[in-house]
Amino acid sequence: MGLLRIMMPPKLQLLAVVAFAVAMLFLENQIQKLEESRSKLERAIARHEVREIEQRHTMDGPRQDASLDEEEDMVIIYNRVPKTASTSFTNIAYDLCAKNKYHVLHINTTKNNPVMSLQDQVRFVKNITSWKEMKPGFYHGHISYLDFAKFGVKKKPIYINVIRDPIERLVSYYYFLRFGDDYRPGLRRRKQGDKKTFDECVAEGGSDCAPEKLWLQIPFFCGHSSECWNVGSRWAMDQAKYNLINEYFLVGVTEELEDFIMLLEAALPRFFRGATELYRTGKKSHLRKTTEKKLPTKQTIAKLQQSDIWKMENEFYEFALEQFQFIRAHAVREKDGDLYILAQNFFYEKIYPKSN
Repeated sequence: MGLLRIMMPPKLQLLAVVAFAVAMLFLENQIQKLEESRSKLERAIARHEVREIEQRHTMDGPRQDASLDEEEDMVIIYNRVPKTASTSFTNIAYDLCAKNKYHVLHINTTKNNPVMSLQDQVRFVKNITSWKEMKPGFYHGHISYLDFAKFGVKKKPIYINVIRDPIERLVSYYYFLRFGDDYRPGLRRRKQGDKKTFDECVAEGGSDCAPEKLWLQIPFFCGHSSECWNVGSRWAMDQAKYNLINEYFLVGVTEELEDFIMLLEAALPRFFRGATELYRTGKKSHLRKTTEKKLPTKQTIAKLQQSDIWKMENEFYEFALEQFQFIRAHAVREKDGDLYILAQNFFYEKIYPKSN
């Protein structure tokens, strides 16, 4: 090839380069069109599936509010933070939904935007609360926390989530954008072709590894207020902590995902019966692994840890971890290296007035 390039006249060399560039642009354009077509097809299939379910429920007869059991009226929202093992956990929900008789729905926002418009917030709240055909329901998607009480809803959904060590999450996301994962290995990623390591990015002060990119878990828990997305906001972190304690049923950590699943199964068996065993033995337990990921050096980690943004995100992570471990300590016991869920530890007595 090198010999041919030397022998080729300059004009032909230029034409060959131009032709190659045009061909590459054409291929990229065709790939983009195929991805758009695939997205449209997925949405059409989703709409068809929804219509089928609604028609099936209509044929079975209308469901009356009065006859809905508490567990049948239950809705769980998993507003999943990217790169926190969310796909691995969600696959368990999909695997169990037919057996445990509930619906799983993915909240697919345009360009994965975690902030909804005001009108979409209203639509979403109305869907979640009044869509009887989809109850009990498990909704998941990359959206920030939404306070249903603001919309006058009497019964709020149950929020759950999982978070991860901030630097580990960012490293995973950095390589995911470049190399994808083993879940959909053929899918072209936004930064595909960029071979720069995370260490090199940090050393050069690149934008994809900047401390500002760490600011994600706090705003996801903080919600839809503008201040939540103001990088480095102390108010946002305080609000995220408040929501984690007061609005979330349970928040686990990626590093202790099995324990999170075990607690959910014990507390919400209507959805998660069989989840722990499935996680331990199922083929999908660790399905999604980022490809080509290289662990950062101590120097890289130390540089990121100098940032005030890391300090805040890490403080929030440590806060969540402490709360999770507190809940776990009061729910399980360890025996021979294994954890066991405690049986019911309360009962009722001295019940008056006495029945005749």
